[in-house]
Amino acid sequence: MKLQSSRRGDNLYIYLSGELDEHSVTALRESADKIIDENAGLSRAVFNLAGLRFMDSTGIGFLIGRYKRLKRYGMGMYVENPEASADKILSISGLYSLMPKI
Repeated sequence: MKLQSSRRGDNLYIYLSGELDEHSVTALRESADKIIDENAGLSRAVFNLAGLRFMDSTGIGFLIGRYKRLKRYGMGMYVENPEASADKILSISGLYSLMPKI
């Protein structure tokens, strides 16, 4: 699992690639939280899932946890470019009502 980030204007972009599952989530959670904490005060965070090859229920938990952390900072969370299977999971689970797809 690989995580990269960039800041453009008032937006934080987080790029996920690889497999988001129970084996990768602990290190990923720590990295994402550090990036979010360092960029507190921006208006929104956009999670780009174009490089995500696999995501299970652990991935849903990861996204919900980041949503809650961002909400504490008053930042919105959005998802962009989800791969077809991740898009299906996010649609069925109703997560797009919390973190809209852009």
